Amino acid sequence: MEINKLENKTWIRELVSADEQLEKSVMIDMNLGLDTQRILVNDSIAFLLRLKTDFAETAGQFNELKPGALGRIKVYGIAKTHADFMLFRNGYKMIFSIKNAGLISMRFHYVGNLAIPQPTQKDSMTIVVDEELIEAKWGAFEEVLWTYKGLSFKAEYLVRHYMTLFIKESSR
Repeated sequence: MEINKLENKTWIRELVSADEQLEKSVMIDMNLGLDTQRILVNDSIAFLLRLKTDFAETAGQFNELKPGALGRIKVYGIAKTHADFMLFRNGYKMIFSIKNAGLISMRFHYVGNLAIPQPTQKDSMTIVVDEELIEAKWGAFEEVLWTYKGLSFKAEYLVRHYMTLFIKESSR
């Protein structure tokens, strides 16, 4: 993921602040301006926000090309989170959320009515599919690299893969 100008200024500000603290004290901080946990947290939020933007744009294009209103995709932010979001269509939810710094979860949920209710079953059911994880790895020079099952990827391919899967699953 490319570093945008705002993120670039943030680390420079932190470096200046750490340098000023060093000048005020006699102790040397070997990690001057390098807080790897903060880097991982900020990059996790930034990456998830980028995915949300990419999914929203893709959903908008899908909805624009869809002739009717039925079966359109909606993208929602999840309350009380920094960047978590979900796609919703025909009772299906695809949820992206930060589990920990450097670990993003993706899972499907289906909430719907049974076509032929059984006397022993409730009128509605919820199906949760196993979650898949996107994990951050450290690259050279404290670069955060995002991986899936140990393999690096480009965000646009992740969006294409999961959007296709979501549309297939939610059209049933």
